[in-house]
Amino acid sequence: MKKPPERESMLALLKRTFGYTSFRPLQEQIITDCMAGQDVFALLPTGGGKSLCFQLPAIARAGLTLVVSPLIALMKDQVDGLQASGVQATFLNSTLSAADSKERFRGLYRGEYRLLYIAPERLMMPGFLERLPELNIQQIAVDEAHCISEWGHDFRPEYRQLATLREHLPGVPFLALTATATLRVREDIVRLLQLRDPRCYTASFNRPNLTYRIVPKNKPSQQVVDWIQQHPDDSGIVYCASRKSTEAVAEKLKAAGIPALPYHAGLDSGVRDKTQEKFLRDKVRVICATVAFGMGVHKPNVRFVIHFDLPKNIEGYYQETGRAGRDGIPGECVLLYSSADAIKQRTFIEEKTDADEQRIARDQLQQMIHYAESSACRRSTLLAYFGETFSDVPCGGCDNCIEPREQFDGTVAAQKFLSCLYRLRQASRFSVGLNHIIEVLTGSASEKIRRWGHDKISTYGIGKEHSRTEWQAIGRELIRLGLCSQSTERLSTVGLSDEGTAWLKSKTPLSLTRPIAAKARAARPRIEGDIVCDEDLFQVLRTLRREIADERNVPPYIIFTDVTLRHLAARQPKSEEEFAELPGVGERKLRDFSLLFLSAINDWRLAKRRN
Repeated sequence: MKKPPERESMLALLKRTFGYTSFRPLQEQIITDCMAGQDVFALLPTGGGKSLCFQLPAIARAGLTLVVSPLIALMKDQVDGLQASGVQATFLNSTLSAADSKERFRGLYRGEYRLLYIAPERLMMPGFLERLPELNIQQIAVDEAHCISEWGHDFRPEYRQLATLREHLPGVPFLALTATATLRVREDIVRLLQLRDPRCYTASFNRPNLTYRIVPKNKPSQQVVDWIQQHPDDSGIVYCASRKSTEAVAEKLKAAGIPALPYHAGLDSGVRDKTQEKFLRDKVRVICATVAFGMGVHKPNVRFVIHFDLPKNIEGYYQETGRAGRDGIPGECVLLYSSADAIKQRTFIEEKTDADEQRIARDQLQQMIHYAESSACRRSTLLAYFGETFSDVPCGGCDNCIEPREQFDGTVAAQKFLSCLYRLRQASRFSVGLNHIIEVLTGSASEKIRRWGHDKISTYGIGKEHSRTEWQAIGRELIRLGLCSQSTERLSTVGLSDEGTAWLKSKTPLSLTRPIAAKARAARPRIEGDIVCDEDLFQVLRTLRREIADERNVPPYIIFTDVTLRHLAARQPKSEEEFAELPGVGERKLRDFSLLFLSAINDWRLAKRRN
């Protein structure tokens, strides 16, 4: 085993190259194992610094690090960022001309690069694999490694072929990285990539800088416009369930004077690429997109993610909300919710032909509905889905913790609902759905109620004090509390659980939660990641950053992230020495940009004094 480098030398390299003086959680351990030649599996949340885990070792040693990435836009983005920090990196993909590819190959053979980004299908092309041993490859980093598992949310069959790299580069260690994976997917990654005695690292899934909110859906297009108008300088993503919705919402935003564009799989690939490029370069503030947009869009200053429609599952929702606040500055995640969306999603599920797929999809949707309707801490619920316990409740970063929902004595309502369930089962010997139970409780005279004789049971009509909508909320909460069970079959039925039977006998009081009420949005709390600075100066620095980025033909965050700009606006350095102390300022960026930004800060100070 290779001897790992001294900690001080890696920290010095980190500051010199990327401008940071400390590692994020688990980065140092992962980097140490990589430098020692270990196979490593790392699950770090979005914004957790996965890329540094292979970039810093690549800079620290001689030879080439091969980075397998499924996304062309991500390759260029990362290579641009590395080159801006003075690191020799390149990529090979279908966007290059034959002449450009040949020139980059010559550079690889001459040992000019430390990192090569490549798509799996290009890597596995006949003839290319045979040339790999000639390139002095020291490590293979597999980014977005969840793509190898059919249980992952973005399965890509070409990832399955990566294990054959072992035959061509038998002694080269692997680093597999992902931002989101259930235990089953993690096991798949280790097995299918044939990782050898891997060191496995799983960071917390908690994103403390994100605030999670559920908002009752009511005139949703106008809700989105109103919300974004309250954030006049912020970039964000609006996720929609259909292509038609992405276009309609984008038009509504543009009509309100908000620069927005739609993005979906039905658009020409050239249009999609241009749309993504405009978003990355801050030429358009808002993207209205289907889930076709997102993976690999490493824009760090996305300040909000709005879900216009109910997501299909919690894993996808977590992944999509994770695109906000990648830079560690606060971001907001808003889900517009109505029970009608849940019904619509169930309809889509019924169109699936495979029975197992239907059952899994129904179960996942039910978990998503529970999340949306629950009065529990959103953060705690999300983390529990990934097997993580979060006990720091109230979290201070979700609607249920910031503004706890009103509770009421639901003992009588619960007794009526569960008793009705018991009597229905007793009378008919078969289970019924939630809506049928509510019809019995509210005294419906429907043909089905009469045909089955359910207007004759003792609980018929005993719940007229609540509306059907109120009973639906009560029923769903009793399901969440485990007092009833709900099947995941095509015709979903509700049954009385053992816990429900025991509670009925115990006569213990029960508190239930009022449904989410539509109300004015509360002020955002101060949460982790806030950097207080002069907002006018911050806007001046943003303008300068965009001008420099346009000259260099790169996205603005390649020059400096919003974090660095906010520290600049807060500290207002007067010299290069002070400028060098800022996070995100390495030697190359200090040399290239410090004088421009110091001059802008000085001009702003002088103008402020004159005024």
